Amino acid sequence: MAARPAALIPVITASVIVAALAALTAAHSQNDGALPVDAYLADLVRLQLDERSALRNGAPITRLLPTDQGKDIGVLGAVWVAAPIRRYVDAVSDIERLKSGPGFRVVKRLSDPPALSDFSQWQLPDEDFEALHQCRIGDCDVKLDEPALRQLQTTVNWRADDARANADALIRQVALGYVNGYREGGAARLPVYRDQARPISVGSELRDMIGRMPSLNAVPDVRRFLLEFPAAPAPNIASFLYWQKAEFGLKPTLSIHHVAIREAPDATVVTTKMLYASHYFWTGIELRTLVPDPARGEGFWFVAVTRSRSDGLGGFTGSLVRRRVASAGRNATLAELRATKRLLEAVH
Repeated sequence: MAARPAALIPVITASVIVAALAALTAAHSQNDGALPVDAYLADLVRLQLDERSALRNGAPITRLLPTDQGKDIGVLGAVWVAAPIRRYVDAVSDIERLKSGPGFRVVKRLSDPPALSDFSQWQLPDEDFEALHQCRIGDCDVKLDEPALRQLQTTVNWRADDARANADALIRQVALGYVNGYREGGAARLPVYRDQARPISVGSELRDMIGRMPSLNAVPDVRRFLLEFPAAPAPNIASFLYWQKAEFGLKPTLSIHHVAIREAPDATVVTTKMLYASHYFWTGIELRTLVPDPARGEGFWFVAVTRSRSDGLGGFTGSLVRRRVASAGRNATLAELRATKRLLEAVH
């Protein structure tokens, strides 16, 4: 019964970050029409003249990134935003408002420390409720770890009139447990999914993705924070957690995320780690790099890199799914770039 991705939109996540932050603010090349972002994108994609022209004129571009074909999707996008960088930081900090558009049913920033009341709207979609009472270890249409699945099997009377209320109450406790475990012990305390025969450790997958980002050496404090939270001291990084219920593929998906914001004169880096998702995703990372370009004027180059790791992408059937997923991810990145530019430039 394990869920397979359909037309999901990867959110959350990235294999490259700020490989050439200094080069992003280099002078424009006079002989080939290159832009400062060329230096950053050179190791990933070779921009065509029409793409350079689009960026120069304020239009966004997107590209798929090379990744592990069996489980990863990577998307890169870039656009010039004629607005102060701080305006984006403020928008991300107000995550509930930022994600109030179509596709998001509920977005809730968690308290510090998180409380059970933060999950009062965390309710199982109808199809998840129907699936859970048939779930078994290694065969489930909802991503959960073994303790959660055993709790559902042993504590919920699925034939009782209050089965739905009891299942929702239990799943809220599970979500809070995932968050508190992560806050206390970091990635090692994230769930190990048992929805399929092979266990999937979210923490291991997350560490592997971060480990494949050598350019994070350019911002060692961010890399250390991503890998070692909560042990690594990070006085210059602000962070918060939130959860959302959003439309992905054929099923609404409940997910939990950790946002980290590192502001600096040369570049601001915003990262988002996916800590849990009820469908489709093992994990994911979003990297949003905002680099000023004084030669161009007030504003910044907004470089968005999203990498997600999912099941069901291998083999012949998986390759067909992968194409649909990659296309949806690219469309989602393009929509984000346009929305970000429109939102930030509209404020006066």
